[in-house]
Amino acid sequence: MTNPSEIIPGVIFYNYLTGYLKEKAGFWEHSTLVLLVSGKFVLETSTQKIGLKKGEMLLIRKNQLGQISKFPLPGEHYQTIVISLQEEFLRQIALEEQLEIQEKYEGELSVRIPSTEFLKGYFQSILPYVSDSSQSMSTEMGMLKIKEVVKLLLHTMPSLRAFLFDFSEQHKIDLEKFMLSNFHFNIPVERFAQLSGRSLASFKRDFQKTFGMPPRQWLLEKRLSEARYLIEKKQLKPSEIYAELGFETFSHFSHAFRKKFGKAPSEFKPVVTG
Repeated sequence: MTNPSEIIPGVIFYNYLTGYLKEKAGFWEHSTLVLLVSGKFVLETSTQKIGLKKGEMLLIRKNQLGQISKFPLPGEHYQTIVISLQEEFLRQIALEEQLEIQEKYEGELSVRIPSTEFLKGYFQSILPYVSDSSQSMSTEMGMLKIKEVVKLLLHTMPSLRAFLFDFSEQHKIDLEKFMLSNFHFNIPVERFAQLSGRSLASFKRDFQKTFGMPPRQWLLEKRLSEARYLIEKKQLKPSEIYAELGFETFSHFSHAFRKKFGKAPSEFKPVVTG
C-alpha cells in the first residue's frame, strides 16, 4: 500500500508505503531534498548508489536520472518528506539575498546532509501537516518554509551554495560516455537530448555521428545486447532484467529479443566459462 500526498502541491510531499517498491527511472528536474522518516531508501544513478536510514537526509541535484528503492522495515513503514527546490524559488532567494555565484558546480550530484538539530526542528514543524489532514499549509507559508530550509542547508554546509544557485546553462557533455552510462533508463529521446545539453535536432545529429544510427534504434540494440549478456554471462532470468533495461512490458521485450536473436529469451542458456 502506498499513500503519497502533497503538503504543498508540486513543492512539499509526504510518502507512506507498507510494501517494497522499486520505482522505474525517475528524472529530477529540480534539486530535491529527501528526509527518510522511517524505513530504508536507496538511490541508484549512473555514478552513485546511496542508501539512507531513518532520520538521514539526501540532497539530489537537478537534471538527473535515477531509480529509487523504498523498503519498509520490521516494525516500521516507509515514510519520507520530499521538498522540491524549484529553480524559480531559488532564483528569487538569490535575488533577495543578493547572492552572486561565480563558479559552476562540479561536485557530487547527490549529497548526504548532516542531521543537525536545526534541520531536525525544521522537519518537525512540517510533520503536523502530515498527521492532521484537516490542517493545510498555505502557499505563502510553504514559500517561507522553502526559504527557511535553503538557509538551513547553507548554514549546515556552506559548500552547497554553488550546488543550489548554479543557474548556468548545461553544456554539451560527452555523448558516448553519457549514453553508455544511461541507456537503460526508460525515458523519451527528448529527455536524453536535454540531459546531454543539446536541442533534439542537435542530439540526433551528434548521435548519428557518434553511433552511426538513430537514437531509438541504438537504444533498442544496446538494451537487447545487454539483455543477452546478462542472461548468458550473469545467469539472470529474463523476467528479472527487462524492466531494468528500459522495456515497458515483458511481452515487448520478448518480441524484440526474438526478432533480433531468432529465439525467445528463455531459450538462451547461461554460458559457463572456466
